Amino acid sequence: MREEAVNRVRVVFSLLDADGNGVLESADFDLMADRVTAAAPRSTDEEREALRRSFRRYWTTLVSELDTDGDGRVDFGEYTACVLAPERFEPTIAEFARALTTLGDPEGQGLVARDDFMALMTAIGFVPANITALFDAFEPSPDDRIEASVWEAEIIAYYAPDKAGIPGDRLADGVAS
Repeated sequence: MREEAVNRVRVVFSLLDADGNGVLESADFDLMADRVTAAAPRSTDEEREALRRSFRRYWTTLVSELDTDGDGRVDFGEYTACVLAPERFEPTIAEFARALTTLGDPEGQGLVARDDFMALMTAIGFVPANITALFDAFEPSPDDRIEASVWEAEIIAYYAPDKAGIPGDRLADGVAS
């Protein structure tokens, strides 16, 4: 497993641990879904509900695969074992990636404007400077938009244990406090 992948996973774990207690619980995913859907006011109720479902599936996948002691919580070691095993987690991440990028494209044109991207990624908890660096790495168009499909593919790549030097590594420098 590449160190870059471990760093990316550490960042995501810290973001998903919404209450900061060092473990992931169902409530963390509900809180994150609330934050992200609130950042997408121009999206439809159906699109926001799709994101909520993807967060519920994310949690369900984790707890069903990894909660070995049945306490309804997942610690960092357990989390790493699941998300860095693509065969166990790819469908869940693919659903999340599609739901998130759909929220970023409220006009349904396959394009995500910088302000929508920034709002969603900030709601997740990434550092604004890192979000800007990632958006710029996607080579936005002259009207400051990126292709939703490029962002979706990068979300999936972010979880790949064999990837290094990907645009998503720009997010691994920390999280907003």
